Amino acid sequence: MLTHQSIPVLKKTIRKHRKMPVSSIDLAKLKYIDSTGVVFIDWLRKKLFPGAEVRHADAKTQKALETFSSQGVKIPKPPREAGFLEAAGNILVQTWNAFRDILYLTSEIILWSFYGIFTSRGRRKGSVSQQMVLIGSNAVGIVGLLSIVLGLIIALQSAAQLRQFGAGVYIADLIAISMVREMGPMMTAIIIAGRSGSSFAAEISTMKVTEELDALRMMALNPIRYVVVPKFLAISVCMPLLVMLSIILGIFGGFIIGLTYLDLNLVTYFNQTINILEPKDLLIGLSKSVFFAWVIVIIGSYFGFRAEGGAEGVGKVTTSAVVASIFAVIVFDAIFSLIYMF
Repeated sequence: MLTHQSIPVLKKTIRKHRKMPVSSIDLAKLKYIDSTGVVFIDWLRKKLFPGAEVRHADAKTQKALETFSSQGVKIPKPPREAGFLEAAGNILVQTWNAFRDILYLTSEIILWSFYGIFTSRGRRKGSVSQQMVLIGSNAVGIVGLLSIVLGLIIALQSAAQLRQFGAGVYIADLIAISMVREMGPMMTAIIIAGRSGSSFAAEISTMKVTEELDALRMMALNPIRYVVVPKFLAISVCMPLLVMLSIILGIFGGFIIGLTYLDLNLVTYFNQTINILEPKDLLIGLSKSVFFAWVIVIIGSYFGFRAEGGAEGVGKVTTSAVVASIFAVIVFDAIFSLIYMF
C-alpha cells in the first residue's frame, strides 16, 4: 500500500539505494494507492530515478495515477515583474485616475449642494440637522477637552523660557496666534477626520457592498445628493463652530498656565490676547477650517464609493480614508501657511 502512513518509512529505505540504476517501477503487487502515493511515484520518477517507467499497474492504480499525477501538467510561469519605468508608469496612471475621480466627485457634490437648495426632489428630510448633531454636537466634548490640553502643552513648553527674560505676558500672544491661525483649525480637523471621516467612509462603503446605493439608483435617487450632500452641508456649518470652541478653550488652557506659573491676572492676559489678534487672523483660521471640512467629506466619500468585497473591504477603505484625510489636512495646512506668509 502506498499511503501517507507507509510512505515516510519507504522513503528512507529507497534513499539508501538512490545510486542504483533503475529503469522501471513495478507496481504489480501494489493493492492500494492514495493521492499521497501518486505524489510519491512522481517524486521517484522526477527526482530519484529520472526517466523510470511505471509498469504493471492495475486498473485502479492506473486511474489514480491519471487523476492525481502531475506528470505532463504544464506549470504556468509566474508573471514577469514590472521594471522600474513600468512600475512608475502604473503609479502615475493610478494617481491620475484617482485625481480625475476625485474631481468628478467634488464637482457633483458642489453641484447638488447648491442646486439642491432650489429643489426638494430627492432630498432626505431632516438629514442635515441629523448630521449636524452627529458631526458637531457629539464632537464638542472631545474637541473641547483636547483643545484645553493643547493650550496647556503649548504654554508649558514656552513659559519657562519667557519667564527667564521677564516676558511672561507674551504667553498670551503666543497662545492666541498659534491657536487661531494654526493649532485650532488643524487639531479640530484631525479630530473630525478620525471621528467623522471614518464614519462617512464606513457608512458609504457598507451601503456600497450591501447594494443599497444600487437600490437608491433604481428608485431614481442620486446617492451623492441623498447620502453625501447632507454630510457636506452639515460639516461646512459645524467645523467653523468647533474651531471657535477649540480656539476659546485653547486660550483658556494657556491662561491657566499664565495664572498659576507666570503670575498673570485675568485682565492682563485677555487684554494682551485681544490686542494681538486681528480680524484677518480669525478669518484665516475659519476659512481653513471650512476647506479642511470639505477635504474630509470628499476623501471619506471617495474611499467609500471605492469599497469592494464584504466587511474586509469596508475596513480597508475606512482605514485608508482616515489616513488620507489626516495626511491631506496636514499638507494643505502647510500650503496655507506658505500662502498666508506672503
